Amino acid sequence: MREAVLEELRTLRGQVVGVTDAAVASVDGMLVASDTDEVRPDVLAALAAASLGLGRSAGNEVGMGELREVVTRCQSGHIVVYAVRRTGLLVVLGDEGLDIADLHLRTRATVDRLGTILEQN
Repeated sequence: MREAVLEELRTLRGQVVGVTDAAVASVDGMLVASDTDEVRPDVLAALAAASLGLGRSAGNEVGMGELREVVTRCQSGHIVVYAVRRTGLLVVLGDEGLDIADLHLRTRATVDRLGTILEQN
């Protein structure tokens, strides 16, 4: 499973301009796999889970339905957390040059494949 997840992360990183790091974790913040350089993947997984949980709570409170992603824009880039079905998450870091529209477009299929991978294990 870990190798299949890593392949998805590497593919996404290679396809979208500006992606610098990516990881997959469970919704409780347990790291599954990561393709990161200087980021501590276990900390990234835990923080992404917190972000996802907050986004889900906010979405439920205002009645906007199932959460798809949480986007955080910082001075030097972006942090994007995607829900992977009900049990997982994909977190993507990108620099200021991140093509966010392309990222959203390409991650739809990636999230579907990751969901299948995670459910098989």
